[in-house]
Amino acid sequence: MTDTQEAHTASESKELAERAGRDLEDASALEILRWAAGTFGRRFCVTSSMEDAVVAHLASRAMPGVDVVFLDTGYHFPETIGTRDAVEAVMDVNLITLTPRQTVAEQDAQYGPRLHDRDPDLCCGLRKVQPLEEGLKGYRAWATGLRRDESPTRANTPVVGWDDRRQKVKVSPIARWTQDDVDAYVAEHGVLTNPLLMDGYGSVGCAPCTRRLLEGEDARAGRWAGSAKTECGLHG
Repeated sequence: MTDTQEAHTASESKELAERAGRDLEDASALEILRWAAGTFGRRFCVTSSMEDAVVAHLASRAMPGVDVVFLDTGYHFPETIGTRDAVEAVMDVNLITLTPRQTVAEQDAQYGPRLHDRDPDLCCGLRKVQPLEEGLKGYRAWATGLRRDESPTRANTPVVGWDDRRQKVKVSPIARWTQDDVDAYVAEHGVLTNPLLMDGYGSVGCAPCTRRLLEGEDARAGRWAGSAKTECGLHG
């Protein structure tokens, strides 16, 4: 395929994503995922941090056996790994675990220990962004669990949009949901959730960079607390 053909394909995909974002704005999460499954087939996947398995569960209803991609950064809470293992055991999904190029020990040897404290952007780049970029290469579209109500940086998340950096269609089927919507879906379908959500955590990331919430804080306030960092770079 020539560069011109690739550019044309990317341009068409961007137009497709933007049109779908408008057309599906008021559609249900399941309808959005059925559109993605029907449009991209096996070149569509779901990414999950295993904070909960809501999007994975929805996607398995739209496309049984859908690929669910999980980033094992080497810094996860045991509860997060346990949630991943449970999702693989009980859901109709194909669980794929991505790992960084370096183990934590190898990274410590090159950059020094506790890189997450000294340069969290670099740590996230090495342990999250880079592995995901490599892991998504075979897909044309990917789904996330982003919601507009989670933080100001996510307030304009489209239900279907264009990921310009990765040149892929990005699907956020529960973008319009609230926490109450998530809770209702979990209760109705018995969906697995990370036990830490019942232990004071509003959002679950890597253990060194995640703390319990204080009263009145928004759901993501416990991520990179004390720093200006609000996103790991996967969605920015």
